Amino acid sequence: MQPRELIGTAVVPGGEPLTLYRRGADYMIVLDRNELMSSRMSGSEIALAEMSCARLAKLGRTTPHLLIGGYGMGFTLRAALAALGPAARITVAELVPEIIAWARGPMAELAAGCLDDPRVALVQRDVALLIGEARETYDAILLDVDNGPDGLVRTANDRLYSAAGLATARAALKPGGVLAIWSAAPDPAFTRRLVQAGLAVEEVAVRARSNGKGPRHVIWFASRQR
Repeated sequence: MQPRELIGTAVVPGGEPLTLYRRGADYMIVLDRNELMSSRMSGSEIALAEMSCARLAKLGRTTPHLLIGGYGMGFTLRAALAALGPAARITVAELVPEIIAWARGPMAELAAGCLDDPRVALVQRDVALLIGEARETYDAILLDVDNGPDGLVRTANDRLYSAAGLATARAALKPGGVLAIWSAAPDPAFTRRLVQAGLAVEEVAVRARSNGKGPRHVIWFASRQR
């Protein structure tokens, strides 16, 4: 097997360092021994955007405003751009500057210019702060900042998944808006918290790879009804 090549290391505020590796044409972002994301397994990140946009289309949202946190390898952002029309807006919150530097540097071909799309506003801030400042602002909030509803990357992310955090996210959504959260595995307790937050919840299992293979991941689609 071809050895991994170390490309760079990122400092995560309040968390452990992230490391970018390349093996041939594939890229991997690793936390300690956990492979957080890989260019070989993009299916569920793409589904996060496609399924969210499909739900907005059913609501007749032709000019939606989406909040994506965080950028990762850009699979979710690129899929959202492909699914949305020219009048849509996407705010991307990415806390770690090296993630964006990698997207514009060694992974520029993978990024395919998505950060320069005129529909995209890139904000280098904690997505939780953007959510907390918003009131009925977003048609959809798409979260993929951890391996699931716990602060693996940084403990401060726990607040996103708490009862208070979910109430704040609900308030940031327009009526009918969708909170979509990616996870590497199911979490029944988190599903209950979503319901208790007054959201209509659908839990969908998706494969990690775009070809329908690989591990099963989970996406929660939690809708604000009023």
